[in-house]
Amino acid sequence: METIDLAYVGRGLHEELVAHVADQEGYYEDEGVHVAVRDGIGWKPERLRRGAVIGLGRTLLSRLTDGIGWTAVSVNTDRPLFWFLGNSEVTSMADLRGRRLAVHAPDNPPGTFARIVLRKHGLDPDRDLKCVVRHPGDYQMDLRRLRDGSIDAAYVGSTLSPEQVAAEEGFHVLAWVGDHFRIPTVGVAVDPGHIPLDSPAVQGVVQANQRALQLLAEKPDRAVSYVNWFLDRLTRDEAQQYYERYVGPYFIAGRKVDIGLAQQAVDAVAGELGVPSGDAARMYQPAS
Repeated sequence: METIDLAYVGRGLHEELVAHVADQEGYYEDEGVHVAVRDGIGWKPERLRRGAVIGLGRTLLSRLTDGIGWTAVSVNTDRPLFWFLGNSEVTSMADLRGRRLAVHAPDNPPGTFARIVLRKHGLDPDRDLKCVVRHPGDYQMDLRRLRDGSIDAAYVGSTLSPEQVAAEEGFHVLAWVGDHFRIPTVGVAVDPGHIPLDSPAVQGVVQANQRALQLLAEKPDRAVSYVNWFLDRLTRDEAQQYYERYVGPYFIAGRKVDIGLAQQAVDAVAGELGVPSGDAARMYQPAS
């Protein structure tokens, strides 16, 4: 049996769902590969490149800034699962002007995406609001700070359901990043300088990944159960709504990356980082 490490580099359903389904359903074993799922959140690129990586935002930034030839061989979704969440007084993206926003660092992929979306709403992240950079964790500290008034808004990920939090706390969901910026964000990426793209281990992970995506599309009842496992504060009906809004339409098996759209996203990321862009056709496979 082939063996490979598969590292997640962020927390939450967005990053972990497909690998979790593949593991729980026995798809890795079926494909003849032993997959060790690793917490690579704090790993440097040199360690990450010894195995496969789920977070395609992380590998893109590494490719642009470190020169590592990361290549995505499977893409789960191109709709980043991050949201802008405002307190009781912040009801729209326009209301962020002059406010304090808890957000990832600018050179952290979700933080880069946040800055792109802020600009799409006519907001300069360096001048029009105060970006309070923090390590996100599971975003519970953000909620605490929203309650005590030390921040006005937070940029949160999929360790929670923004609609459920907003309803309980009297907050407001201002925008979903996936509505405003599309980029391949999670899947399977490797550095072909360390692991050949056609290696049996990589191909086994890709096939298991595709089978997990098929389950999410073809067996919605089971898919909702997996969503509920990650978001266990949701009722079954709320998990169903979350699945129908954020997972079912966008986590797609057999996805071919739209290179034109991906190139626009890569250019936007490079522009935000202030580095030269790259050729999206060499970064994502399969492509259309």
